[in-house]
Amino acid sequence: MVIVFRSCLLLFLVCGHVVAAESHDSAQPRRTQVLLGGETFLLDGHHAFIMKPSESNQVDAKAGKPWIFYAPTLDQYPDKAESWMHQQFLDAGVAVAGIDVGEAYGSPQSLSHFDKLYEAMIQRGYSRKPALFGRSRGGLWVLRFAIEHPERVAGIGGIYPAYDYTTYPGVEKAASAYKVTADELLRDQPKHNPIKRAEVLARTEIPVFIIHGSDDVVVPIAENALALKAIYENQAQADHFTLLQIPGQGHSFWDGYFHCQPLVDFLIAAAKS
Repeated sequence: MVIVFRSCLLLFLVCGHVVAAESHDSAQPRRTQVLLGGETFLLDGHHAFIMKPSESNQVDAKAGKPWIFYAPTLDQYPDKAESWMHQQFLDAGVAVAGIDVGEAYGSPQSLSHFDKLYEAMIQRGYSRKPALFGRSRGGLWVLRFAIEHPERVAGIGGIYPAYDYTTYPGVEKAASAYKVTADELLRDQPKHNPIKRAEVLARTEIPVFIIHGSDDVVVPIAENALALKAIYENQAQADHFTLLQIPGQGHSFWDGYFHCQPLVDFLIAAAKS
């Protein structure tokens, strides 16, 4: 059999006959995700994935198999920088799953897809209370999910996570994802901006663990991780919040972010709790 590619058509030369079949792959983004033992699938038209522990590492839990809801799931995330962490999760019997909603920045339009992933995981026998793990812009995704469904969250971890859309990606970029004008998004922060609604997380005592650099100019620590820390302190829940503030580090691929054993241990414990 000879397979010849021509634009969006696949031409199969079989026993001297040419058979044409339309390819839909060209309509999908080229994905460079690094998935360890990963399974990819379409869920309501969106790319989703699940990295599953090996059979020898699986955990038999009455409340469902432990898992971590990861964000941002995009065509290039998760990436190689996170492989060490994800291997730690899998070795501990904790699965990792995510769904690509595009550059949603925590918008309401993304929530139905998060709900579908959550329900799909429940149907596969996974826990109703996963840990949430948001890296950078993924913080906006997981914080919004946690605010809407605190009863579904065992804990929240983050690597330099964005929680305030006015800092990252900025109101102009976020507005298109929220399907409002920039002025409306700025005005309606109490309704839309995750950091402005995060008191519910402290009130329900959801534990948080973040590692963030003090010199981050992409996702400033003051308006994001430190702002969430202040909310927990104001609600007398400081004991449920841990922040590793790294002096001199910015928004980078510094190994310390991606080989942070305390963060890994926190997410594993939360997923299994």
